[in-house]
Amino acid sequence: MAVLAVISAVGIVVDDRVLVDSPIWSKPFKFSVSFVAFSLALAWMLSLLTRARRAGWWAGTVVAGASLIEMIAITGQVVRGKRSHFNQETPFDSLVFNVMGASVVVLWTGTLVIALLLFRARIADRASAWAVRLGAVLALVGAGIGFLMTRPTPEQAEAAEAGVADVIGAHSVGVADGGPSMPLTGWSTTGGDLRIPHFFGMHALQVLPFLLLALLVLAPRFARLRDERIRLRLVLVASGTYAAVLALLIWQALRGQPLIHPDGATLGAAAVILVGCAVGVLMALRTPPASAVTDVDHGKELVA
Repeated sequence: MAVLAVISAVGIVVDDRVLVDSPIWSKPFKFSVSFVAFSLALAWMLSLLTRARRAGWWAGTVVAGASLIEMIAITGQVVRGKRSHFNQETPFDSLVFNVMGASVVVLWTGTLVIALLLFRARIADRASAWAVRLGAVLALVGAGIGFLMTRPTPEQAEAAEAGVADVIGAHSVGVADGGPSMPLTGWSTTGGDLRIPHFFGMHALQVLPFLLLALLVLAPRFARLRDERIRLRLVLVASGTYAAVLALLIWQALRGQPLIHPDGATLGAAAVILVGCAVGVLMALRTPPASAVTDVDHGKELVA
């Protein structure tokens, strides 16, 4: 994936072809970069397994294989000058997209197996354990949003009934794919875009563990962060906030609303999430009463 990211970046520079109003090599570039981050995070999580490591190795191998098939299909269609996603123009294009769909199902299932194994793993630091577990769960939700994109739009459904549908499925909601979009990401600026919650959800796999890493780095300088219970609370607050934002992004996209043009309902929901996060952080940072700490320490001495 790292090599393909470089190749795709070169393609963006030297190949002036445009597909669905974007440089034709932008899709393999974005996918390969995303897979680099996703795969590195999964590889690290697999190293945390304390049981069923062989099953974890197989699940990771399945994820890598499914990712490779996905990228072969995407890159192959770029070379042909064809769109990879939702393409039903010819029987071959339809076959390629169906293979991609199957590979995504396999990838999702492999990631699910890894998430289940992480829930069974005995990870000493509880904050670390829940950061990786909840990151994996949210990544599964984010990946699952991709299946919503395969639904035909009303116009596509009519064309399919007439037997003239070349495309079935879309990234955008309320507008056609390929309209005005944000730089780099290509997300729609005139309608909803399911790629936004898809991206946000999948990369919880990196965000939550990196948050935990930041807490551990800061712990020597801030006494409260040395307490594992406080780190655990902060991880749970962050995970809940992340899930709420993901739900908000899904809701916004399904209503056909651009990310950069939120309405009052979206802003109101965002404000509630922000307040909830702030209150959660303040509650998480509360220092346990001295008596409770003494009782816990005394209990540890009795156990010892």
